[in-house]
Parts: sequence; structure tokens; C-alpha cells
Amino acid sequence: MSVTLEGIRRTGRRQGPQGSQRTAIEETRTDKIFLVGVKIMLWIALIVVAVPLIYIVANSFSSASAVSGGRVLLWPIEPSIKAYQEAFSDPLIMKGYLNSFIYAIGGTLISVTLTIAIAYPLSRRTFFGRNVIMSALIFTMLFSGGLIPTYLVVQDLGMLNTRWAMVIPSAIGVWQVIIARTFFRSTIPDELYEAATIDGASDLRFLWSIVLPLSKPVIAVIALMYAIFQWNSYFDALIYLKDPGLYPLQIVLRNVLILNTLSGSTTTTNLAQQLEQQQLANVLKYALIVISSLPVLVIYPFVARHFTKGVMVGAVKG
Repeated sequence: MSVTLEGIRRTGRRQGPQGSQRTAIEETRTDKIFLVGVKIMLWIALIVVAVPLIYIVANSFSSASAVSGGRVLLWPIEPSIKAYQEAFSDPLIMKGYLNSFIYAIGGTLISVTLTIAIAYPLSRRTFFGRNVIMSALIFTMLFSGGLIPTYLVVQDLGMLNTRWAMVIPSAIGVWQVIIARTFFRSTIPDELYEAATIDGASDLRFLWSIVLPLSKPVIAVIALMYAIFQWNSYFDALIYLKDPGLYPLQIVLRNVLILNTLSGSTTTTNLAQQLEQQQLANVLKYALIVISSLPVLVIYPFVARHFTKGVMVGAVKG
């Protein structure tokens, strides 16, 4: 009886929109302390992430002398867009931007297509050998051939110094396959497949007309993962590409920073010009960080609403 009375004291009745009774559970003291702790941790995480970003943006819009003097904190000092003008005046940066978009969009389409093509059959319990194939995929997460064998394979396939070298070797991520397979297995029931088969739908028709429309959250998640990976791809371009016209933005920005830093100390004899170029290089690096990060910051809010749902449904078997 004491338990019942305690439950009655901690609960109340609220009138629903149509006269129905809903039970409202009051938060205990422990729950309130826990929620306060969670909010504090979230605010700390927000500050840790936001402050460096604001600092970089403020430095990118400040004058070169203010940045070199360390006078910029969280607000631009002597506002100027000279760093952005210098950055976009280099045609290699615009070419790098175009290449990065090509690699990000093309690589994401290829990767998402191949991931779904692998994950969906592995999610069907009637697929013969699915456990063996899945074990082989997981094995590649633990062991790899290494850089030299991979380079030789890319070279023998004729993809060296081509755009294909940026999208094919890293086209499939095992982690993304696992997320998509779990999503298909927990969301698409076998009864739905049997009903579609009775209606005369083939496997491809079932995948295209039923599975894909129901899998928009997980597709958005894996597409975002692949797009960010391709946009930030740096090492593959450094290894496989020789033509500057094929360089992605990350390699171009690296070269611009190095050239600006070296040109001010080696090719210029005037001390005043050396100091000016060095100061410009200091502010230029902040502008280049903003330039390279802007597309991801713009795209992420549009797919953020799918991200949590897709990851949770794809990672927890229901």
C-alpha cells in the first residue's frame, strides 16, 4: 500500500485533448540533478567547439598586423577581407574547390550505391553465405594490406594520377555497411518482402520502390559520412595524384600556405616586404580554414535531422 500511495503522490492526472486521462510523472530530485548535470556538460561541449571556431573566423576577418600582434580574440580587429581576396585570387584554389566538389559528390554517389548494394543482400536471412561475407568485411577493419600493396593495385589498374584514384580505393566503408545492414534488417520486415513477391515485384523493384523510400534516414547518414570523408580527403591525393589540375582543395590550401610562407623569406630581399608577406601568411591560414570548412557547415544542418534517427535505428536492433 505504501508503494501505491507513494506512486499516487508522485503522479497526477492531466486531461487529454479529447477528454482522455494522461498520467504525468513528476521528476524526482535525482532526475533534476541529472538533467542539470547533462545541461552543464552540453554547454561546456558547445563552448569547447564554438570558441575555436569563432576565434578562427574573427582572425580571418582581421587585419594582418592585428593577427600577427595577437590582438584578436573573439571579435575582428581592424576588419578586413584582404585574406579572402588573396585566397580567391589564386586560380588553383578555385580549381581545387571544383575538384573537391567533384570528388565529394561523385564519390558519395558511388559509395552510397555500393554500400546499399552490399548491405541489403546481407540483411536478407535467405541470402546464402551472408555470414561468411560479413566476416570477410569485418576482417578488413582489423587488418589491411598496407600502403605499398594498395599503391601497386591502384597503379596496375591504371588509376594513378586520375580522378578515379580519389573515389574508387575508398569507395566502401565497412562501418557504413554495418549501419545500413542493421537498418535494413530491423526496419524492413520479411513479411513486406513476401507481400511484394506475391504481387510480382522483383528484387530490384522491391529495393527501388520500397526499401529505398523507407531508408531515407540511414541513406542521409551514410551519405553525410562519405561526403565529409571525401571533402577532407588529403592523404590519397598526396599519394596518387601528380597533376596540380587534379588536386583537391586540401592539397591546394597546403601548397598555398607553404608557398606564401616561403616566398616571404626566400624570394624577397626587402625586410618590409618580408614582414608584410609573413603577416599576410598568418592571417591567410585562418581564411583558408574557413574556406575549406564552409561547405560542410552549410550542408550539415539540412541532414542533421536525419542523422540521429538514422544512426540510432541503424545501430540498435529493434
